[in-house]
Amino acid sequence: MAALVKRNPNTIKQGSVVVDVVLYALALALCLITLYPFYFVIIMSISNPTEVAAMNVFWYPKGFFLDSYKLIVSDTKMWWAYSNTLIYVSAGTILNCLTAVLGAYPLTVRNLMGRKWVVSYLLIPMYFGGGLIPSYLLVNKLGLYDTMFAVIIPGMVSIWNIILVRTFFANIPDGLKESAFIDGASHLQLLFRVIIPISKPILAVIAIYSVVGIWNSWFDALVYLPNEKLHPLQMYLYRVVVQQSVDLKMLSMEDAKNAVANMLSNIQLKYAIIVFTTLPVIFTYPFFQKYFIKGALLGSLKE
Repeated sequence: MAALVKRNPNTIKQGSVVVDVVLYALALALCLITLYPFYFVIIMSISNPTEVAAMNVFWYPKGFFLDSYKLIVSDTKMWWAYSNTLIYVSAGTILNCLTAVLGAYPLTVRNLMGRKWVVSYLLIPMYFGGGLIPSYLLVNKLGLYDTMFAVIIPGMVSIWNIILVRTFFANIPDGLKESAFIDGASHLQLLFRVIIPISKPILAVIAIYSVVGIWNSWFDALVYLPNEKLHPLQMYLYRVVVQQSVDLKMLSMEDAKNAVANMLSNIQLKYAIIVFTTLPVIFTYPFFQKYFIKGALLGSLKE
């Protein structure tokens, strides 16, 4: 009869109920900590402006006030900024995916001369940049200043995306590529007809990175776009959030009352604009969810 293995009394049994409860409790706490800021902004945006200004809203809305959203919807400057952002996001995402693919594929060709040197060279500008002043001078000399291209073109190439896509392409079986070459395919045909169709996961990762990054970008517009008609949505949000208050001492009693009401409304308006500008990019993620985790994993590991 086989000898019985003595069990360690201090070991935790597999499938322990206590461990499961603790893990679920920790996961629930992390979810609440992550989601509460979003929930807080939403309830602040629909609560009574007086309660919002007094910071009395924490767990549930106090009152119900939607005039801030009505004001946002009726603001033509906001819709103009919204349309600009859609242009920046669409163009930037397409160009980021295209440049990442075209830059990554040659770096996976084994007989390419100097391939390792090129990869090493790409790491240098990835960590070290020329700075704001040289970038400003370059954009100005190229005639891109105060045009949409000043925001689109400088951000169309990401070395991080190129390296991520290169790693994904390197994991594609060589037999698939050799079969395409045997059938008479060129490198371009191999790339666009074979490799790209099976690279949806990594392209989804690049797309969602680009969408979120461009959607939240405002600094480039602040530096390169003095024309407000070219400003993106986040720049519009920036102008609203940092606007100055009114000096009540220089106003009459009636004007002071109106100014106070406007100030209270402006405080709540900031939360409403944050919700209005954030929800579209949040709703983007479900469309890429089935590719995102797989692409991020495969693009970051090499067999």
